[in-house]
Amino acid sequence: MAKVVFGIDIGGTTVKCGLLDPEGNMLEKSEIPTRKENVGSLILDDIYAHIQEICKARGITKEDVLGIGMGVPGAVREDGVVNKCVNLGWGVFNVAEEMQKKTGFPVKAGNDANVAALGEFWVGGAKGYSSMMMITVGTGVGGGIIVDGKPVVGFNGAAAEIGHIPVMDDETEACNCGKKGCLEQYASATGIVRVARRMLNQEDTPSTLRNVDDLTARVVFDEAKSGDTMAIKVTEYVSKVLGKGLACAAGIVDPECFLIGGGVSAAGDFFTDKIEKYYREQVFHPSKNTRILKAALGNDAGMYGAAKLVLG
Repeated sequence: MAKVVFGIDIGGTTVKCGLLDPEGNMLEKSEIPTRKENVGSLILDDIYAHIQEICKARGITKEDVLGIGMGVPGAVREDGVVNKCVNLGWGVFNVAEEMQKKTGFPVKAGNDANVAALGEFWVGGAKGYSSMMMITVGTGVGGGIIVDGKPVVGFNGAAAEIGHIPVMDDETEACNCGKKGCLEQYASATGIVRVARRMLNQEDTPSTLRNVDDLTARVVFDEAKSGDTMAIKVTEYVSKVLGKGLACAAGIVDPECFLIGGGVSAAGDFFTDKIEKYYREQVFHPSKNTRILKAALGNDAGMYGAAKLVLG
C-alpha cells in the first residue's frame, strides 16, 4: 500500500475524516457523529475506532500511515495544546499528544479555520500564492493566515480571529465571546439575520423579508438579487462592515490574496464583489489591489489542511 495520511476535521455536529495521499488527492472521505457527552471525552476514541475501521477495510498497515492531522474548533497552540473548545466540552489539554498516545501515529493539531486555510493554500483557491488570509463566513466568522506555506498560529493560538475584531462602538448586544461590536455580530450568517431584523424593526420600508417566517442569510441575499430594497440595504451594510474588517487585517498581515469561504460564500460574486468594493474604499493604499477570491474546497478544506499539517 502507498503511504497515506488522515485529515480529521472536528465539528460540533460531525467529525469529517479524509484519507489522502501525500500529493493531496482525496482517496476516501467519511463522517461520524461528534459525541459531546461526558465533556467530549468520547471524541478521540471514536475517531481512532473509525480510523481503525478504514485501515482494516483497505488493508492499510501502521507503516503505511504517515500520521493524523486534526482541525479543532478552538484556539490551538503550535505544540498541540487546546485552549478550551466550548463547543466540544473540552478544557485545556494537549490534544495532539493525547491522540498520539492512543494511536501510535504522529499527530498534529490546529485551529479548524487555520487548517481550512492551509487546505485552500495547498490544493484549493489560493494554490500558487505565497501568502493568504482566509475568512470563513458561516454561523460565526473565522479566519486563517498562511505565510510561506505555514499557518500563523499566534502565541495563544488565537491568530486570525477576525470575527472578534471590534468594529462598532455603539453596539448594545453582546457577542457570543462576551464583547460588544465584534465583526461576527454583523457579517456572519446569524449576524446578517440579526442586522436584517434590526433594520426591519427600525424602518417601514416595504420588503419581502417581512413575509418570511424562517429568515436566513441565504434568503436575504436571494431577495437582494431579486431587487428587494431592504435586502439590498442589509447586504450593502454587511459587505461594508466585512470590507472594513479585511482592510484592518490587510494593514497587519498584507497577504497576497484574501479567500472568502463558509456557507455564506455561496452567495458568490454578488457578495464578494460588494466586499471588494468596500475593502478598496477603506484599505491603506499599498494593499488596494489585493485579490479577494472565493474558496474552492467547500466543506472538505479542513480535511485537506489537517492532512497537510502532518506532511509539513
